[in-house]
Amino acid sequence: RRSPGRRRRRGPAAEGSSPRDGGSMRCQVSVLYFARSAELAGLRSETLSVPREITSLQLWEEIVKVHPRLAVIRDQVVFAVRQEYVLLGDQLLVLQPGDEVAIIPPISGG
Repeated sequence: RRSPGRRRRRGPAAEGSSPRDGGSMRCQVSVLYFARSAELAGLRSETLSVPREITSLQLWEEIVKVHPRLAVIRDQVVFAVRQEYVLLGDQLLVLQPGDEVAIIPPISGG
C-alpha cells in the first residue's frame, strides 16, 4: 500500500517551479554606462547578477558595490530599464534575465 504523500511526489522540474526564497532569486542583467558613469566605472558595459525583484534604489546600490566611484553621481543619475526611464527610489522593478539597465548621468551643454 502506498502512502498518499509518495503518490504526489513529482520530478525535479516540478520541485523547482515555485521559488522558496521569494525575492532573493537573482538574474543576469546587462548594465550600460554612459558619459561620466563610464569614466567612473572604467568600462562601457558589463553583466551583473542582481535580485530579480528589487527597487530602483537597491539596484543602484548593487551597482555602486561593484563600482564605488559611481557614488559621487548618485543625485544626478537617471536609470533606464528596458529603455524606459526610472527614478531612483522605492519603485519595484521585476527584472528578467538579459534586461538592459542604462546608467545615464546628466549631459551638460548648451
